[in-house]
Amino acid sequence: MNNVIDTVLDHRSIRHFEDKLLTDEQIKTIISCAQSAATSSFIQAYSIIGIKNKEKKKKLAELVGNQEYVEKNGHFFVFCADLYRHTVIGENEQKDVIASIESTEKFMVALIDASLAAQNAAIAAESMGLGICYIGGIRNNLEEVKKLLKTPERVIPLFGMAVGYPKLRTDKKPRLPFEHVYHEDEYQQNKEVYVQQLQEYDKLISSYYEQRTSGRRKDRWTEQMANMLEKQNRMYMKEFIEKNKMNLN
Repeated sequence: MNNVIDTVLDHRSIRHFEDKLLTDEQIKTIISCAQSAATSSFIQAYSIIGIKNKEKKKKLAELVGNQEYVEKNGHFFVFCADLYRHTVIGENEQKDVIASIESTEKFMVALIDASLAAQNAAIAAESMGLGICYIGGIRNNLEEVKKLLKTPERVIPLFGMAVGYPKLRTDKKPRLPFEHVYHEDEYQQNKEVYVQQLQEYDKLISSYYEQRTSGRRKDRWTEQMANMLEKQNRMYMKEFIEKNKMNLN
């Protein structure tokens, strides 16, 4: 074990931050670490928007579902899939790049690049003693988010990340069993074993919630997931992405 591994294994979402802003040096370090992440074919198909303006943070907090920690944190980052710069590159280099840019493959590259960069940023922030929370609620109302952030065509805000000095650290949520996530040589197809692993995990999660809430909550993970997935959410996404000239072919 080493300090990097200790930092990664100690991750938990932080939703309560001290009233203390990150310095410009801290922000630059976090972004530099994000940029050091792997990127497919060196395409670097992402951008990061840092929100300092108090009114914009307040508006974002409303758009994501009135999440207070989007407004009250040390700094707020928005990670975007970005193929706009590659459109400009094609124009400047006089090359027909549009079919490639509008492909599902390049859309996936942009999503993966942004995600890898974000996780590097998260680890960097946590290694500095800061806490982080990913905010998927950015996608609740992307039209309004795009207007607020003034993102051009072929730039999609994917998720936010609240970063700051932890005011309250919650317990770590137990993850799925190693044996359930890691498959060696091929995907394991024994459904009986698969279901048994899920049932064992359900007991662990139920116990976690029961202890954390003094018995007020003890739902199972599979129950939680089924209830969530039964509700259709953000079903406008395909149309929105195509409207922004991405993932068209």
